[in-house]
Amino acid sequence: MKQLHIDFSSPSLQRTLHRTGALSWAVVAVALLLCAAAGWTGWRLLQQQQADQATLAAARLRAAVPAPAPVGKATPPVTEVQASAVNAAILQLNLPWRALHDAIADATPAEIAMLALEPDARKRSMKITAEAKSSDAMIGYVEELKKQELFGSVSLTRHEVNEQDPARPIRFQIEAEWVAP
Repeated sequence: MKQLHIDFSSPSLQRTLHRTGALSWAVVAVALLLCAAAGWTGWRLLQQQQADQATLAAARLRAAVPAPAPVGKATPPVTEVQASAVNAAILQLNLPWRALHDAIADATPAEIAMLALEPDARKRSMKITAEAKSSDAMIGYVEELKKQELFGSVSLTRHEVNEQDPARPIRFQIEAEWVAP
């Protein structure tokens, strides 16, 4: 027969604590340990954050104070060679690459194979090396480039038939001068 627990006493804290099982006490102990660990980790992270803020404030203070200028060390003047090299690099960097690419891409048909683009910033010109299957395609490509607004003058400077290739394509070079965009 099954045992019955009959208890007619009024509920109290002492009775509840006495009837609580070992598993419940273990769960409470683990929960308290986890709370203590979380509190300690939070306190440690708060201390680390305060130390990092102090380091950042010190670095900002050091950055705000200008460094003393070196005494007796003057910068050498820029020579003509250096100035021309810098100016050439600036010219090369300031090429209207996107506009040139778009103009060439708009004029290039499927039967033309682009091989090389060589810009010359000083002359504001572009050498285009390409291959075509026929001379008609080559001439048509030159005419299409002439129609582009970006190019002021377009001229065919060289062409030759590639005899080693069985398809015998025509390799040609065009020089196109662009106008200021």
